[in-house]
Amino acid sequence: MTPDDRPHDPSADGPRTDVIGRADADGPTASLGRFRARDGSSGAPCRLDVDGPHAALVVGKRGYGKSYTLGVLAEELSRASGVAPIVVDPMGVFDGLAADGGDVTGCVRSSPSVTADAVPPRAWCEMLGLEPSSGAGALVWQSAAAAGSLAEMRARASDADAPAEQRRAASNHLALADSWGVFAPDGLTAADIASGAVTVLDVSGLSEAAMNAVVRAVAAGVYEARVSRSIDRLPWVLVDEAHAFFDGVAGPALRRLLTRGRHPGVSLVAATQRPSALPAVAVSQADLVLAHRLTSRADREALEAARPTYMGASFAERSPTNPGEITLVDDASEAVHAVRVRERDTVHGGASPRASDEN
Repeated sequence: MTPDDRPHDPSADGPRTDVIGRADADGPTASLGRFRARDGSSGAPCRLDVDGPHAALVVGKRGYGKSYTLGVLAEELSRASGVAPIVVDPMGVFDGLAADGGDVTGCVRSSPSVTADAVPPRAWCEMLGLEPSSGAGALVWQSAAAAGSLAEMRARASDADAPAEQRRAASNHLALADSWGVFAPDGLTAADIASGAVTVLDVSGLSEAAMNAVVRAVAAGVYEARVSRSIDRLPWVLVDEAHAFFDGVAGPALRRLLTRGRHPGVSLVAATQRPSALPAVAVSQADLVLAHRLTSRADREALEAARPTYMGASFAERSPTNPGEITLVDDASEAVHAVRVRERDTVHGGASPRASDEN
């Protein structure tokens, strides 16, 4: 049966769609899994649009497949033409994407570094816990605005015409940033990670501030590179445990991808166990919502606040019960689907260890 002959899937509410996320039939797609009929049986293949940019949200309580689904999407993006998949890995569970996965290609950047000037001056103050109006904060701001490297920032702060205590405080804070090991003159650029292979940014060994610095630089870098058209591929930034970044210095750059990423062609996929910890814009701007099981009232209410009118029943009423199952809300076709995510082709590193495995 061809897609044009396929009957409307019984798991869907709303107009028929052959590809989730778009109305036309052309362009690359991702194999997400299969639609589920109301009796639980498998239906037609579920394919997701990866031709155009999207703002997507993947949510689910621990153990129900949120990170697994993110890995499936990363595998598919690796196979698609014209895109550049980038996975932010704060838990160290996506290195399997760089293993031998057949036609899945990827590389892991362990403890990645970025250039100091990729983080804007005001963000330096926030990252280091300094008030911009304080003496030390003003020195850090001025140093960041004038310098191109962390070494130059430290030199400028140390030699500034300012009281000794302010220079000492600024220098100490910049020394702390230097100890993170994430700032380097040859740090990652958008061109370095805008390949067809999956780039896994393994930030699991970094502090929260250091992780945020890397994500701020990467998110801003790919956005600006697409605005200037210095890279040809369309970046897809997949962020696991996204609440930890929206709440830090990476937040403004991620919000910009949500609200302005469509025009230059940058997609953001934010995955979290705690949608209630995300800013409202992360839910309201999502044109694709992939919801695994949620049981927390606060998390369900966060989704309900942005539930589209065409969805009818609540997320609680539609919540799947088994790992690997999702309720998929597609704003392009204004339809809701029940889907079972396919199995990974590469090794999934997100499973919890068991004591019995150690015997």
